[in-house]
Amino acid sequence: MYDILTVYHGGTEDIHFPKVNVGREKLDFGPGFYVTDIFIQAKDWALKIADDRGIIPIVNIYHLKQKDLLAKCRYKIFEAYNKDWLNFVTQSRLGKRPWTTYDYIEGGVADDRVVNTIRLYMGGYISANEALNRMKYFKPTNQICLLNQDFTDQYLSFVESKILNDL
Repeated sequence: MYDILTVYHGGTEDIHFPKVNVGREKLDFGPGFYVTDIFIQAKDWALKIADDRGIIPIVNIYHLKQKDLLAKCRYKIFEAYNKDWLNFVTQSRLGKRPWTTYDYIEGGVADDRVVNTIRLYMGGYISANEALNRMKYFKPTNQICLLNQDFTDQYLSFVESKILNDL
């Protein structure tokens, strides 16, 4: 846990005042505002979205008062791709809304590298143990999902936006 953590949001918009609960519900951790503390991950995401939309990629940079936030909010932090993480993401993707009791959720991303494994698990084709065995070889990623607007307004502050063509 950090007093102040620099986090990034990759996309195609300059976002000074992030809004939570405007995204799709069946994402890994629900319809919050997603950031990561891994710049290259945000950059890759921005490039992917921009390529799909045919527009300029942008990485927004924020400071998150993580220690203060976690002292006041309801949170869940997944330290690894484990059974708890797998079940949470699966429940989210099935529309079961396990994120409703949290303000902050942090953990690995079910990205292109692991999504096929999750689909096999969700479809009953492989066990949880087999899914986790397959994922243990993947390099860790990180995402933070902010689900409470008041906490987001209070603890997340905009620093700047970087147009990726300028980097």
